[in-house]
Amino acid sequence: MRKLKALLICLASCLVSSPSVLLSGGSPVKGEVNWDRVIRVSKTSVSIQDCPEPPLRRGRPTHDPIYKALRDLHADYPRLQPWFPYPKMVVAELKPPENGKTYWDFALMDEFTEDFMQATAGHPVVFDFGTIPAWMFKTPAPVPYPDDPDEIAWKYSQGTELRDPTFREVADYQARLVGWYTQGGFNDELGKWHASGHHYKIAYWEVLNESDGSDQHSMTPEYYTRIYDAIVERVRQVSPHMKFIGLALSDPVGGPQYFQYFLDPKHHQPGIPIDMISYHFYTMPDADETPETMQYTIFDQADKFLTAVRYIETIRKRLSAGMGSYIDELGSFLPDPEAPQFAHPIPDSYWNLAGAMWAYTFAHLAAMGIDIVGGAELIDYPGQFASTSLLNWDTGQPNARYRVLKLLRDNFSPGDKLVETHLESPYVFAQAFITAQGERKILLVNKRERQIEVSIPGLAGGTAEVVDVITGSSPPATTSLTADDIPLNGLAVAIVTLKK
Repeated sequence: MRKLKALLICLASCLVSSPSVLLSGGSPVKGEVNWDRVIRVSKTSVSIQDCPEPPLRRGRPTHDPIYKALRDLHADYPRLQPWFPYPKMVVAELKPPENGKTYWDFALMDEFTEDFMQATAGHPVVFDFGTIPAWMFKTPAPVPYPDDPDEIAWKYSQGTELRDPTFREVADYQARLVGWYTQGGFNDELGKWHASGHHYKIAYWEVLNESDGSDQHSMTPEYYTRIYDAIVERVRQVSPHMKFIGLALSDPVGGPQYFQYFLDPKHHQPGIPIDMISYHFYTMPDADETPETMQYTIFDQADKFLTAVRYIETIRKRLSAGMGSYIDELGSFLPDPEAPQFAHPIPDSYWNLAGAMWAYTFAHLAAMGIDIVGGAELIDYPGQFASTSLLNWDTGQPNARYRVLKLLRDNFSPGDKLVETHLESPYVFAQAFITAQGERKILLVNKRERQIEVSIPGLAGGTAEVVDVITGSSPPATTSLTADDIPLNGLAVAIVTLKK
């Protein structure tokens, strides 16, 4: 099998370096770059989301390779987001104080947080410990949680109204989390000091996660804004220099009212900062779609999302022009995400399709001035949105989606100049960059699962790095170009560095 894969990668390299080979037939797609016309100086960082899940636990065979992949990405602003389906992993106080006793326990949370911080050392990070203890909400009965920390508890996040109408209880909880990780500990509800020894630097504290969703409390814009203000006010007392991210919406396309309300300063208490807003997007084809039709659906959905981003940016610039934008979950998943096994096996080409969509969307977001784009997500597995994973859940090794993310991260960064680029085909996307180091690079994305040849003056003598259906989960194929033509295999993401 290894010899076969090596042969296929070699074949891919030959196809890229030999313009006479064109499997799809027809004339090359012609393009041109106006290197003297800069359309935007990029602010955009490529980043990633890490949700603590069982494959990340110490002692598991996947632990080391997963954290190696996170470390190797060298991403700024990676997002640690302990998500609600694992209460024992992500909630530090599973029971309310009673009879002169509190129930703080950071054992599992520390395990994930310490490993995350080691893997991202030297890079600014974002924390979103947005899971609120269920007992803080009004519910008909106490919300149970499994004894096994690995067991998924989809019904843990219940209730739509906090039991404390002042929001002081939830604000104190968040402030104590910040104290634990940045100030070496905190005083609990009874005044007892809990020492952590942690003095981490956290660039941003994101306030809650997907609170607009039905599975995470269905908060209205007004209710979320009041909670945001209460948490920010309290956290600043613990960490005065902390910066804050708001919203983390699950459905930005369907929820413009959140932006209209939250971004309006008159709806906040005086002095409450909003340093950045965030929201999420995932493509998802219909359950009966074949791999052949998914390629159309996923890019169509990406285009609709980009239209929504333009609208959101209009609102942001009108109401709060000084704040940033972080799309901190950008990815793809397939239907039946919660089923233990999929209704249909995940086709190998899906991982390349999801990667191609990511690269295409990233370039458009960079052209719009989005600050950070996060790949979602580091690891998942059957029963837990497996089709969003950037790594193989059995081995922890990268798949094609991770390869694309790393390819972009290695080549593009804030300070790069996006220049005017034209391509005559709707099936291939191209965007040229002049990097902060002065290199000329062209990002090419084949939106179709067939080979398409592209011809752009100046490619000859350049070097191409390519992830496509031939390379699959292997590292990008690298080749030298001998002509201005480059054949792109199906769902290829290619970065061509031009000869100096």
